[in-house]
Amino acid sequence: MMKVGLEKIDEYLDLFEGKRVGLITNPTGITKDMVSTIDILNEKTNLVALFSPEHGVRGDLQAGIKLEDYADPSTGCMVFSLYGENRKPTKKMLDTLDVLCFDIQDVGARFYTYIYTLAYAMMAAQENNKTFVIFDRPNPVGGNEVEGNILDITYRSFVGYYPLVQRYGLTIGELALYYNTEYDIHCDLHIIPMEGWKRDMDYEALKRPWVFPSPNIPYAISTYSYLTTCYFEGTNMSEGRGTAKPFSMIGAPWFNADKVIKALQVKKIVGAQFRKVFFTPTFSKHQDVLCQGIELIVTDKKAFRPVRTGMILLYLIRELHPEFDFLPPYHEGRNQMIDLLTGDNIVRTNRLSLDELLIKIEKDSKTFKQKKVGYHLYE
Repeated sequence: MMKVGLEKIDEYLDLFEGKRVGLITNPTGITKDMVSTIDILNEKTNLVALFSPEHGVRGDLQAGIKLEDYADPSTGCMVFSLYGENRKPTKKMLDTLDVLCFDIQDVGARFYTYIYTLAYAMMAAQENNKTFVIFDRPNPVGGNEVEGNILDITYRSFVGYYPLVQRYGLTIGELALYYNTEYDIHCDLHIIPMEGWKRDMDYEALKRPWVFPSPNIPYAISTYSYLTTCYFEGTNMSEGRGTAKPFSMIGAPWFNADKVIKALQVKKIVGAQFRKVFFTPTFSKHQDVLCQGIELIVTDKKAFRPVRTGMILLYLIRELHPEFDFLPPYHEGRNQMIDLLTGDNIVRTNRLSLDELLIKIEKDSKTFKQKKVGYHLYE
């Protein structure tokens, strides 16, 4: 039977004996029986502090909402926000503990903020001489496939801090090992590994309940859609926020689905189908306005190439719609969101043709795949 790292804690209690423990988590930190990491550590260790990433420890905040520190009503522990004034745990926060733990279900995408909360926490642990423990969890899009362009750190941000590809094919524990060595963090890192996970398994193969890692990743299959359409956050199109299928639908009031679907047929996308849809977002872009769009339906997860498909969509939609545009920077003098999400200015500036970009993606994917193999913990 497959077990996540949390379910093997009894084999690693020596890491916590006599230590004050802090935990970075969210609602995905649970056992198969829905017991939370917070409750397990509160019972088995001296849990003294909680740390909240984006969306909150309890998952009650939408994207981008800042959180202040507060006391957790269940445990009485102080909850320190890592998605407000501080993205990185401060010395004052860490002075209250000896061991800092991390237990969050990742989605396997470079532009997901939790993996940079992880990086900052590892840096802080090293700087403050704290032990760092990760309860490992599966990569929900599998551990073999790698896809994307390597991020140019000119476009470094909280949705892309290190030169990774979009789909990096590592578990959260393996990614931490990669960070620790490749980016010279060198914290006192301990991984509590999974049992029974294989690299070719995606999340649906595990027969485990899917808990929203964030409000707009409602289903396990959404992780594939997210890798395909998240780039549209940087455009004047809806990426489906405010609908029942965020990231599975994209559209706008001026969108022509028939033209786009016809153009996609020429590209012969493998492992997916597209259908014309109409939707009205209840919040975010085009709130309360009827949008025409397309729905992405993944039919063969092993064959589907989400990053490649996302780039094709961006290029085709821009070509077919004079109304299409990229959003300006959130702050004057900063990079545009599309550049942060794609990890380069290639798409926005049209510096490379679509064919040239797809060749670059193949080359970068091969380069990263060769490098990441050295950090595999599982077959």
